[in-house]
Amino acid sequence: MATVMILDDHPVARFAIRKLLDDEGHQIIAEGDDGMQGLLAIRQQQPDVVIVDIDIHSLNGIDLTERLRHQGYTGRVLVFSSRDARHYISRCRQAGANGFLSKRNHLEQLTDAVKALLRDYAYFPFSTDSHEDSPEEHLIAMLSGREFQVLTYLARGMRLVDIAGHMHVSTKTVSTYKSRLLQKLALNQTIELINFAHRHNIN
Repeated sequence: MATVMILDDHPVARFAIRKLLDDEGHQIIAEGDDGMQGLLAIRQQQPDVVIVDIDIHSLNGIDLTERLRHQGYTGRVLVFSSRDARHYISRCRQAGANGFLSKRNHLEQLTDAVKALLRDYAYFPFSTDSHEDSPEEHLIAMLSGREFQVLTYLARGMRLVDIAGHMHVSTKTVSTYKSRLLQKLALNQTIELINFAHRHNIN
């Protein structure tokens, strides 16, 4: 059986995951809703499996996964999220996640996913190869992590200065990311970026 850490901003979801995995004999060593705190806890406790939602506080699940891998964490990471568009799943895989499960699926599939990861299998709902993407999805896949993050914030209606504060960079840097987004996505105005993001459920 495995040691597991759960990071999800919904207490009910955490309870359901904990109950399900408890019944399977796994040990839940910690849970929470904050990415930065989770990063520190994972570093200290080194769980066998981390189950993380994309939408958690201070540091999202994709960035958390990427930082864990850069810091040498070798445990399994399963992203469990309702953000199940292909480009989100692809970014989870690129960040170093071992698997992805949509919250739209039956919760019982979570045990199958954990079993697969513990046997060193990947667990993704479909291939994330870029040749299967639509033209616009292919463009999204070409964005860097920082560019995608800026696009997400723009879709939420945030100002450049506020985005800079969230990302801990200068406003000029955010403006550069925005210019790259316009260029890579072949768009001309901020409103077009926002519409593009909403069209692909990026927010």
